[in-house]
Amino acid sequence: MIVAQSLDEIAGSIAGACVTIGNFDGVHLGHQRLIGLACSRAKAQDLVSVVLTFDPHPLRVLVGPETPPFITMTAQKLELIAGLGPNVALVLPFTRKLAALSPREFVKQFLVDGLAVKELVIGYDYHMGKGRSGNFETLTSLGQELGFKVDRVDPVTEDGAIVSSTRIRDMVQSGRVWSARPLLSRFYQVTGTVVHGMDRGGKLLGFPTANLKLVDELVPKHGVYAVWVEVQGQTVPGVANIGHNPTFGNKAVSVEAHLLDFDLDIYDATIRIHFVQRIRDERKFDGLDALVARIKLDIGLARDILAMPEAQPVLTAPMTLNGARA
Repeated sequence: MIVAQSLDEIAGSIAGACVTIGNFDGVHLGHQRLIGLACSRAKAQDLVSVVLTFDPHPLRVLVGPETPPFITMTAQKLELIAGLGPNVALVLPFTRKLAALSPREFVKQFLVDGLAVKELVIGYDYHMGKGRSGNFETLTSLGQELGFKVDRVDPVTEDGAIVSSTRIRDMVQSGRVWSARPLLSRFYQVTGTVVHGMDRGGKLLGFPTANLKLVDELVPKHGVYAVWVEVQGQTVPGVANIGHNPTFGNKAVSVEAHLLDFDLDIYDATIRIHFVQRIRDERKFDGLDALVARIKLDIGLARDILAMPEAQPVLTAPMTLNGARA
């Protein structure tokens, strides 16, 4: 998949395209259906399949930092999109100027003149342009005028409810990471850099932990989780704790993972944690002996959980924003 951040980067290279457009936060089952349909329609008509998305997320520009945390950061979102097989991902920088374009202006500039769109695939609730005034009816009318077809995809449901980024976010924030997997087709993940923590895990407790520095990700509910950890080309089992470490009276929230059967130095490394199942709430223990005993029990439970066939991780190949990958 070729990743471009402006039309100039792909100018003259697309004679005709099937395009799907959206924020795609989470790249969940609904997003996967949209992208999959765009790819199949493009292949059937000998067109280029294009996923058009935005960075930063439009809400971050229009609302500010008070927006809910996002399920996927841009780099991970593109990794997941690449795995679905489109030819091109166009990641437009989202600005207030872009938001002020009318649906017709956006369609003419980016879809028709920029991408030579022949077919546009949108979600059941998609809106675009100034004041979110562009909808299926608007786009269908523009398509008839400007020479492209518009397909609207019905919502995807799971357990009788629509799969949405909001629903997944609520699940993760309530600790129901196991239940979120069917909606994502993978376990919820966060990626970050390993930094120096309080150095208590290894020296004081005998269980060294990788302390993760996150940026803006959605963090699961505080507690202890069975996890998989991708690190240095390996995927290893682990136990992660999210919270304040109340036994030690910490105030700052930390994300720490104890990697099982792994003892390499990974400071400053980038790791990815797959949250498989929540084991328990975080709580304060009477002393170090009680805490150590509970950690041992948590490790045993995590090993049992991670041994189940349905607990195996779904991995994606890493990819950078400026990279090109077929």
